[in-house]
Amino acid sequence: MLGRAGCVLAVAGLSAACSSGSVPTTFDLSAPSSRIGGASGLQISVNEPAALQSLSGQQIIVKDQSGAITFLGGGQWSDNLPRLIQTRLINTFENASQLRAVSRPSSGAVADVQLISELRNFEISTPGNEAFVEIAVKIINDSSGRIVNARIFRARVPAGSVDAPNAARALDQALSTVMLDIVRWVSGNRLPRREIVSDRPVPTPS
Repeated sequence: MLGRAGCVLAVAGLSAACSSGSVPTTFDLSAPSSRIGGASGLQISVNEPAALQSLSGQQIIVKDQSGAITFLGGGQWSDNLPRLIQTRLINTFENASQLRAVSRPSSGAVADVQLISELRNFEISTPGNEAFVEIAVKIINDSSGRIVNARIFRARVPAGSVDAPNAARALDQALSTVMLDIVRWVSGNRLPRREIVSDRPVPTPS
């Protein structure tokens, strides 16, 4: 359904042969490519998700029933997690939707709406051993700053066992589900369009 050759790509950016110590395997996140209709001709700016410090690094998180957090050894993400999710969400919009353009705020592009989000959960939950991803999203009218719509997206995927490859694969699958749901939701909303102001002078009556 997700149209991906593989759930997770192990990035060989750091080689164990270069060090006598134990080097963690680096994992990337993928962007699904299912086609989704709606919201054609719009320009969207996707902000980097806000996140607590524990979710702002490259570590793979394990959380138990009490809420205690540990970092899974042997693996890490290819970038700081909020920035990586921002990039993959932009990729998912580009792959799946009929939007005119998708960008990040730093690009300087003029957008019709902004997508503001908060990364609330991105971990392996124990003892059930499942990936849990939760992202809260708001659509903001870029001209007025008003909230157009808001929703929380969640997905859970069994992780099999709590090791780096299985954890990364399950979290990637859960995030792909969430990102596709976000794209469907955004594309299904009636979104405001920014007025195009002409640079041509208004003629004065003679």
